[in-house]
Amino acid sequence: MRVVRWVPIALAIMVASGCSDSSGPPPPPPPPPPPPPPPTHLPIQPTVTSGSAHTCVLKSTGAAFCAGENSSGDLGNGSTVNSDTLVRVSGATVFATIAAGSSFTCGLNTDSSAYCWGAGFGGQLGNGGSSNSPVPVPVSGGRRFVSIVAGGEYACARTALGAAYCWGANFDGQLGTGDTARSRVPIAVSGNLTFQSLTAGAAHTCGLTTTGAAYCWGLAGSGQLGNRSSGGGPSLSPVPVSGGLTFQAIAAGDSHTCAVAASGSMYCWGSNGSGQAGNLNTLGYSTPTQVLGIVTFKSVTAGGLHSCGLNLAGSAYCWGANGEGAIGNGTTQNQNSPSAVSGGLAFENVSAGVAHTCARTSAGAAYCWGSNNFGQLGHPPEQSLTPAAVFGLTGATALAIGSTSFHTCALTGAGRALCWGRDAEEELGNGIYGPSAVPDSVTGGLVFNSISPGTLHTCGVASGGTAYCWGSASQGQLGFFSGTSVVDHPTTVPDGRTYTAIAAGLWHSCGLADSGSAYCWGSNFYGELGDSMPNTSYTPIAVIGGHLFANIAAGVFDSCALTAAGAAFCWGSNTSGQLGDSSTVFSSPVPRAVAGGLTFNTLTIGAEHVCGLATSGAAYCWGSNTSGQLGNGSNTKSNVPVPVSGSLTFSSIAAGSHHTCALTTAGKAYCWGFNGAGALGNGTTDSTNAPVAVSGGLTFSAIFAGNLHTCGLSSGGSASCWGDDYYGQLGRGVVGYSTAPVVVPQ
Repeated sequence: MRVVRWVPIALAIMVASGCSDSSGPPPPPPPPPPPPPPPTHLPIQPTVTSGSAHTCVLKSTGAAFCAGENSSGDLGNGSTVNSDTLVRVSGATVFATIAAGSSFTCGLNTDSSAYCWGAGFGGQLGNGGSSNSPVPVPVSGGRRFVSIVAGGEYACARTALGAAYCWGANFDGQLGTGDTARSRVPIAVSGNLTFQSLTAGAAHTCGLTTTGAAYCWGLAGSGQLGNRSSGGGPSLSPVPVSGGLTFQAIAAGDSHTCAVAASGSMYCWGSNGSGQAGNLNTLGYSTPTQVLGIVTFKSVTAGGLHSCGLNLAGSAYCWGANGEGAIGNGTTQNQNSPSAVSGGLAFENVSAGVAHTCARTSAGAAYCWGSNNFGQLGHPPEQSLTPAAVFGLTGATALAIGSTSFHTCALTGAGRALCWGRDAEEELGNGIYGPSAVPDSVTGGLVFNSISPGTLHTCGVASGGTAYCWGSASQGQLGFFSGTSVVDHPTTVPDGRTYTAIAAGLWHSCGLADSGSAYCWGSNFYGELGDSMPNTSYTPIAVIGGHLFANIAAGVFDSCALTAAGAAFCWGSNTSGQLGDSSTVFSSPVPRAVAGGLTFNTLTIGAEHVCGLATSGAAYCWGSNTSGQLGNGSNTKSNVPVPVSGSLTFSSIAAGSHHTCALTTAGKAYCWGFNGAGALGNGTTDSTNAPVAVSGGLTFSAIFAGNLHTCGLSSGGSASCWGDDYYGQLGRGVVGYSTAPVVVPQ
């Protein structure tokens, strides 16, 4: 604005000089205005935030995801369809922080510009209009903010200098502008106060000044402003909260407010009909009143009719209405004092919605509990009375791990795919880069019949028989030429075939067409594609020999398949005898019959060994045996099938990179081979060349082995994993390793 105004002034000076009798030179023009200060660069603050019936999660990459009600575009994914799994917010904006309001969400990008999406009828999107938007739209005015909050039908934000601006509905003065006129663009809060934080409730707003003094404005009928006023009219400008306390955190709920004093004591005021003020007077309080119990808090959040806080150790406590389980203590009884949230988890932030609560651990895992009528807990619509992992495995019907993979995938009963663990080449398929220590939804909303994790890529067969792959594309293993090194979302293998099964290996993949014919694609260094031409293929090519198969498996540099009659064939590398045909050839591009005349029900391939279950239930293995992965009591490799020791009868078997696990017909798990990270699950890290029982006495319906970890699936749909957890592949929200089974959070 200063530049535009200076031009005519300068011209006027020049014109006046030209008409003057003065013989001296004209005075120099004034200097140009200084450039505007550079925008504030905000660090990304991963968080979880709860709206009325939706939840949003901001990941460490700056990508935002939301789940729950979406009738007004609350989720920001370009649609108005509710989602019980997290969907990514549209656009390429890298967010530094986000805040969920009643039916809308706002965020700041890393350049401190504000964006909002969802319901806009009250002007709460701040873009000058009143229409809903299912995608983020920039807030008008171009102001730079450092924090943002969202309330009932309005939002507020704070500048780096502590000035507060609000926009949206203003029926009760919640914008703090001295009147009740709504504003569709940011407008300054009156009073010239300097704030360090703000919080927005249903129709009242509060803030802490830089000295820790609390001020509130807006609806006051229940005493939620804390200034001894209740039952009267609203306050249209900030008023000081009574009592002279100094606070470090404050949160506005529906009709109550809570704050953490400098001492760590929790105080609440306003409505208390359900115990949300944390004390005994059900009529509520018009001034700050200390909540019952002896807990030292560091943060607070206020929801519809409940409140929560974190203690110094990160443990969550909640109080108030609990009919939907928002307190998270396993009951549905209201609580008038802080009650510990079940599960013993340590959180970094907690956020209360109308009837649900969500929190985030330091490892980035999001958990929610309470009402789930719109899927706001991030899993199918079933309420949870205790913390349940967002992206959790509720109703999982299938697990899958590649023998050399550092990630795990699962299918829910509805066919939704979830993956977790390493994401070095986008193999999780969630649209963002970076490992996930909890199950994370594969993007695209596809319904899968089966899924197969490879080392750096993943493939699946959708319900219509179309094959999809994602992750590393360097060797053609996705079945198409992508033009990029990685693909971060499921992409169709464009050969038009209908597949019944698929298997992902290291740099190649194989699938079975509905005819039973096998097709492979990707690298072909050792003939692993089953084709005599040693060239990489970016499209599926038929395996030589004309065999018809019933199932198929892909390894590092080899592949195997079973006919409907149970005859086993392998092709590719034979450096350790993994073709099992008794030969010593280096490799074979043509399927070779496995020696011994055995009839198998299933086959599984490790890094350099293969195992199968005979129709009798006896397990046989062949190939490399450096760590005892053949399970026959020795460490000598074998180029023919050898029986696994112990005379056990198994129902399923899974080969990991250098270990093997199997389930007995009673569902008990046994493992053998390399155990450096606890993949055998027997409580030790000692390798063994014969089967050892997995600790815990658990009963499984299926078992799967990866590079250094193993998972089992129960008949009820829950999963337990053990072994290496460096990339979060055990799905429990932390990293490290476990030598015994740990449950993947539901």
